[in-house]
Amino acid sequence: MKKRMIIMLAVVGLVFGALYGFQTFKASMIKQALASLRDPPQTVATTQAAVTPWQTTIKAVGSVRAEKGADLALEVSGTVTELNFTSGDDVREGQILMRLRADDDIANLDALKATADLNNIVLKRDQEQIKIHAVSQATIDSDAANLKKAVAQVAQQQAVVDKKILTAPFSGRLGIRSVDLGQYLGAGTTVVTLQSLDPVFVDFYLPQQALANVRSGQGVKARVDTYPDSAFDGKITAINPKVDSTSRNVQVRAEFSNGDHRLVPGMFATVEIMIGDPSGLVTLPQTAITENPYGDVVFLVEKKDGSSTGLAVKQVFVKTGETRGDQIAVTSGVQVGDQVVIAGQMKLHNGSQVKINNAVVPTDDAHPTIVDR
Repeated sequence: MKKRMIIMLAVVGLVFGALYGFQTFKASMIKQALASLRDPPQTVATTQAAVTPWQTTIKAVGSVRAEKGADLALEVSGTVTELNFTSGDDVREGQILMRLRADDDIANLDALKATADLNNIVLKRDQEQIKIHAVSQATIDSDAANLKKAVAQVAQQQAVVDKKILTAPFSGRLGIRSVDLGQYLGAGTTVVTLQSLDPVFVDFYLPQQALANVRSGQGVKARVDTYPDSAFDGKITAINPKVDSTSRNVQVRAEFSNGDHRLVPGMFATVEIMIGDPSGLVTLPQTAITENPYGDVVFLVEKKDGSSTGLAVKQVFVKTGETRGDQIAVTSGVQVGDQVVIAGQMKLHNGSQVKINNAVVPTDDAHPTIVDR
């Protein structure tokens, strides 16, 4: 009986030993399998954080307008008998552009001039007669009044004739002619537009918070889509003394030299106002910033602990400032010389292994341009 008990205990011990050994073996195999399942290094593009000159600016959008501009028309109606310009001409102030038929008015003017000349002759003759007391002073007074009346009638009729002549009120460039020779025009019909193109203004609006940073004479730069590679330099000439009570914006006007006439009234323009002196800030491509509910994040590349070649990333929260083209200013969280991931970070987490391939990197241009393809 005792012998059987010993044999049974031995068998049970062997079974438990086998089970323990199997569990240990299984745990070892699982550990090896999990170790082999670690994420492989992710390919990313990086850049080295550096300080670049940064000019703080206020940006706005506006429209180009001429220093002087008018749609030319006549106050009276009539038939066009003379056109002295073609579309797109450069004209000088006072140049005659068009005439309406004015034969009757000119004839009336000549008649009134003749009457005025006669009244002048009568006055002079009576002034000689009064010296010998041949006429009374009342006659002289009547003659003088008649002359003044005749001269006034001549001036009035001359104004009627002048209203049928269209002249350039200032020097500038004409637009497209909208009338033809022999056409009957009603009063107020636009004949052509005239624009003075040098200098030109750009009118834009700024929020009231910006008033503390702008002043007359301050430098501005303007860009238009027509010339994406060009920036036009100007200066602020006027700030509206009244803030719009609806939008809380204030209108600002800047003046730009335009000797080459590249800026045309009506163009859409983007304006940058330079604030303060240039400073140095750490800048990164905007693609380096990842947003999450807790703030803006970047990934810094560092050597992996215990490895001379392996690389891993560290997640860092940053504070950002203004943007400029493809760039964004980083005010804290990144130091000069840090290697920052700028592409491929969507598949990363804190501690991910990485390998670097900078064959293709995002653009980092402060003033990018659109290239038509």
